[in-house]
Amino acid sequence: MNKNVLLLALLSALALPSAHAADNDDLARRLQACAACHGKEGRAAPDGYYPRIAGKPAGYLFNQLVNFRDGRRKNADMAHLTAQMSDAYLREIAGYFSALELPYAEAPPQPATAAELARGATLTRDGDKALGIPACAACHGQKLTGTLPAVPGLLGLPRSYLGGQLGAWQTHIRATRKPDCMADIANRLSPADVAAVSGWLAQQPLPADTRPAPVPSEPLPVECGSAR
Repeated sequence: MNKNVLLLALLSALALPSAHAADNDDLARRLQACAACHGKEGRAAPDGYYPRIAGKPAGYLFNQLVNFRDGRRKNADMAHLTAQMSDAYLREIAGYFSALELPYAEAPPQPATAAELARGATLTRDGDKALGIPACAACHGQKLTGTLPAVPGLLGLPRSYLGGQLGAWQTHIRATRKPDCMADIANRLSPADVAAVSGWLAQQPLPADTRPAPVPSEPLPVECGSAR
């Protein structure tokens, strides 16, 4: 299908309710349009370019929708889709996908060298104090499945997607409300470190419980506008 025709169809399907917020059945029907890129019920597309959105923290999904709408995160299609959507409607969309508890698809092989895996494990579990890089697990949860209310999980994602997002922070294609902790962290990573952490994460098995961790009792190690 022509890209412009597809985008028009998505815009029509996701059009705002005329008066009151959509009920669950109507919202589910509208959001079937998201499957065109994100896969059936938000389980992610086979090419790995579009991430899984099912089960991610509602706060995280809402923040990303707002970032696309307000231009902090760059994607022309998502910007068009969200341009006229209110915060209330974006919260409904985020809440719908967050509540979906669906199995993950089997991940394709994700090759990485032994040196990359060792470095990736260190960065993920311990960070690098000399570089000012906190452990990924300190914010994204010890199981790396995310942390409520707004920190996403890092497992079940392809290496290319993970590396691409770190690169997007480095090049300012992706941003969030200040303080943008991920931009600061990503810009302390060398290309080899980006390859290492994305390669290690992509090889990790999913735990039995993939739900995000509860809201932490202690503050996160870095201040993040995106974590609110």
